[in-house]
Amino acid sequence: MAKKSNRAKGKVDEDTKSAKNSKSKKKSTQKLSKFNGERFRIGFGLILIFISFTLLIAFTSFLFTGIYDQSILNTGINELGETEIRNWLGKFGALVSQKLIGDWFGVSSFILIPIIFRLGIKVLLKISLLPSNFVFKYSVFTLLWLPPFLAYFFTNDSFLFFGGGVGLAINHYLLMTVGSIGTILILVFILAAFVLINFDVSLDKITAMFASKPEETPIDEPKESEKDSFDQVFNTGLEDPVLVPTPTLNPEPIREETIPLTTEVPESTIKETPPVSDIPMEITVPETAPTAPTVEDDVEIEVVVGKEDEVLKDSEIRDLAKEFGDYDPTLDLSKYQKPSLDLLKDFGDSGIQVNREELEANKNRIVNTLKNYKIEISQISAVIGPTVTLYEIVPAAGVRISKIKNLEDDIALSLSALGIRIIAPIPGKGTIGIEVPNQKSEIVSMKTLLASDKFQNSDMILPVALGKTISNESYIADLAKMPHLLMAGATGQGKSVGLNAILVSLLYKLHPSQLKFVLVDPKKVELTLYNKIERHYLAKLPDSDEAIITDVQKVVATLNSLCIEMDQRYDLLKDAMTRNIKEYNEKFVARKLNPENGHRYLPYIVLVIDEFADLIMTAGKEVETPIARLAQLARAIGIHLIVATQRPSVNVITGIIKANFPARLAFRVTSKIDSRTILDAGGADQLIGRGDLLFSPGNELIRLQCPFVDTPEVERICDFIGEQQGYADAFLLPEYVGEASTSQGSMDDEDRDVLFDDAALIVVKSQQGSASLLQRKLKLGYNRAGRIVDQLESAGIIGPFSGSKARDVLIPDEFALEQKLRGGE
Repeated sequence: MAKKSNRAKGKVDEDTKSAKNSKSKKKSTQKLSKFNGERFRIGFGLILIFISFTLLIAFTSFLFTGIYDQSILNTGINELGETEIRNWLGKFGALVSQKLIGDWFGVSSFILIPIIFRLGIKVLLKISLLPSNFVFKYSVFTLLWLPPFLAYFFTNDSFLFFGGGVGLAINHYLLMTVGSIGTILILVFILAAFVLINFDVSLDKITAMFASKPEETPIDEPKESEKDSFDQVFNTGLEDPVLVPTPTLNPEPIREETIPLTTEVPESTIKETPPVSDIPMEITVPETAPTAPTVEDDVEIEVVVGKEDEVLKDSEIRDLAKEFGDYDPTLDLSKYQKPSLDLLKDFGDSGIQVNREELEANKNRIVNTLKNYKIEISQISAVIGPTVTLYEIVPAAGVRISKIKNLEDDIALSLSALGIRIIAPIPGKGTIGIEVPNQKSEIVSMKTLLASDKFQNSDMILPVALGKTISNESYIADLAKMPHLLMAGATGQGKSVGLNAILVSLLYKLHPSQLKFVLVDPKKVELTLYNKIERHYLAKLPDSDEAIITDVQKVVATLNSLCIEMDQRYDLLKDAMTRNIKEYNEKFVARKLNPENGHRYLPYIVLVIDEFADLIMTAGKEVETPIARLAQLARAIGIHLIVATQRPSVNVITGIIKANFPARLAFRVTSKIDSRTILDAGGADQLIGRGDLLFSPGNELIRLQCPFVDTPEVERICDFIGEQQGYADAFLLPEYVGEASTSQGSMDDEDRDVLFDDAALIVVKSQQGSASLLQRKLKLGYNRAGRIVDQLESAGIIGPFSGSKARDVLIPDEFALEQKLRGGE
């Protein structure tokens, strides 16, 4: 009985100890969670920013007071008999400055200030002002090279702090070793090597700068033989594809009210440009008949003439057109009905309600604010839009526009409004515009835009309803003329609604045989509603189960498949002797192209990527390269891109991609840097959100209010289309076989990745077997690097996966690796 009681007591003690341990663990985890939470991030970021400003004040003061403070720090009194520190931050500033500038790096210590400030901004706002490798590389070079360089020139006792203790030590060592001339040669050589390596300056470019230019020879008239060659060049018909502008439509009546607040402003006359007709170029190809070979004596020669493609004569083409008529691509789905406008929600009368009290109050505040800065205006008028009112002012003679532009924040303060934007001057007018958000904004209905005359009677190829302007005018753009669209906007500002508005516009305008979508949705929830129209409007890979792509590896395969489709279409255009998809389809509809020779009707393909930054982070170059190819070449053959991202940073939207996306659309972003990245201009950070956007077709900025398309509306449209008869399957893209084999069982030499040998060499040299190492060294995406790691494990070069520990490298050196690869073990 005693033993049992002792055991029971022991169990109770163990239970109490475990309970205490669990409570202590919970408290520690709670402390850690608080320590690692949002408050710690904000506090740590503010501390770093505070330190950077503190160092700036201390270092700047040291340049003027360092000589006096140094003697006080060493002896307690300076040569003037003073005992008080002169540094602006007192003894602390003098000590820190003396240590960093006087004893260590000299004036190059100032480089530490932007480094600490950048780190503080990154921690506080999660914004990276400059790339990390860029900052690290240039700061380390400055700290090591600049001190000895300054110490070489500033040898006076009053300027010894320019080079600091590090600079003086390095300079003294070099002078004792190689002398004065050798020291300056070494420093200049190090600087030149750094510039050559980091700025990609080649010797060819340097020699080309000093090469003598060839003498200009007078241009004589071409000879007869040269004229013939010129005629051959100009008769080939190989010209760049030219986009044919659509005829200008009669503008619909604009529901706007221009209210003169002091004096009346004359209405500006609008001149319509006449439509430009497309002038097709006649291509003449001389017919050459084969010359008969000469036969001598009894020797017989057999002549084999290859068969040429059958070319139909004009009379035969007319007969086919009379018998069968023009080819109609919509016959396969002849009973297809486009969605009706009743499926969209009507938000009531979208007329603008005029609040004269608000207009008068805003006018008085603008006028008074300008008068406070001695700026007189002669006229002012207001144009009321659905969410923003544009106040047009005419300044008095002699008033500089820059003075009004600089008062943007003061006017916003006087109006107590968010999103004040000044347009100085308004393009095409002699006025200055001040955009002020309305107190009560109106909802722009998608139904009103699609029912407008501009959309219904539009001659555009791919019309897209982007919204309404400040003057309450429907704005319809042609995606085929853009030819690609780059979208950006912070979370919750209307980017997904804008994508739905573009897709719905195209669904209401084009037949399924004329348009196909390739939808990429890394978030997996934004575009799932369009699964119902897979057999009508969507395109996918032959072996894919779902048309909407969410897997990164399938995204890479789909983009490369689109590149193959692009190349195939260009071959068809070359054989048909046409310049773009419009001319090719017109020839095919007129039965001038034979389907037996591979010709087919080409639908337009629109690629939509909902979150491009996620693809860049996970796949990198594997996604960027095909996107750049499509953006550069695909516009002439009917493949258009719509790329959207939440973070328009330079590492996501590279220069190659931006150069081929002239059309930009920006919702509200968080900073001016993001606005300049997406639009090459400011303004997107001053929008008011909820669908307020700036659209740049290439040469101007247009402020629009995006139409609101709710999820139930999209669902009703997709249900209406999906219930109708569709094709047997979705539009199938060409099959793409990646660089690495898709088979999982065998890892033979033929199945290995093309970078397998390079990856094996990197792993053996570094003695680290990880996918992240291959990503950095070979610039690969995570999926491909993981497949190569699996192949290295199958080949016996690295060990198996062991949790959080790195894989063991089973090959000791490069010689053993070469033996293993040659032996095929």
